[in-house]
Amino acid sequence: MKLKFTKMHGLGNDFVVLDGVSQKLNLSAAQMRFLADRHFGIGCDQILVVEPTQTANVDFRYRIFNADGGEVEQCGNGARCFARFVLENQLTTKKQITVETSSGIIILEAEANNWIKVNMGVPVFTPSAIPLASDELHKKYQLDLPSESVEFGAVSMGNPHAVLLVEDVQAAPVLTLGPTLESHEFFPQRANIGFMQVNNDSHITLRVFERGVGETLACGTGACAAVVIGRHWGKLCDSVTVTLPGGDLNIHWAGEGEPVFLSGPAAVVFQGEIEL
Repeated sequence: MKLKFTKMHGLGNDFVVLDGVSQKLNLSAAQMRFLADRHFGIGCDQILVVEPTQTANVDFRYRIFNADGGEVEQCGNGARCFARFVLENQLTTKKQITVETSSGIIILEAEANNWIKVNMGVPVFTPSAIPLASDELHKKYQLDLPSESVEFGAVSMGNPHAVLLVEDVQAAPVLTLGPTLESHEFFPQRANIGFMQVNNDSHITLRVFERGVGETLACGTGACAAVVIGRHWGKLCDSVTVTLPGGDLNIHWAGEGEPVFLSGPAAVVFQGEIEL
């Protein structure tokens, strides 16, 4: 079977995007892993699938699969690439696109210079909804690991996030502590782990160890989660530039009960066909 695809990225967080509207798709987890493999397949952090929807007043269904083949709920960088993909492939002529994900409805809006603005929805702090193995809501949680005790904030941006405050993000133990926390029993569905350095109240530097992927050059939901947690801790204002290894994202959150807005670029790398 030959499969058409588009390779895209948002600040280096890269994706294989598949059109499930114009071609029929029913891929196994093993086939997803093959597509994501950087040596034997195309190579990507996540695979994005554009599908038709049966939901009223919604334009598309948006599905995300990690490099390990597992389906996940949300991806902010992927959402921007999704919007550019459906526009450039003339699957819609709308500048504001309503998209169904497994975690709810999001709204994507085309801006100038190939930037896309995403309404990421209202952040969720309820432990059972993130989910966390905790009966009580806290602004800061603490886990005692064999080698150290760690403190973090937790939030769902449609997917689970933990955010740690660090003095120097370049020296942060992302590649050691990241996988330990990602799969810790405190996170029943695993979690994305962010390491945040606050430069001032409108600028942070962030590295993210993504669930099922590892450290990526950028994580859109991770950027949103970091700003939300930073605001919860009284360290950030409502509009923040988030500097990730792949570049900058702009995040705006007015506060409790309000949606988070994410703005950033989306780029096409190449298109092709692959034999499955």
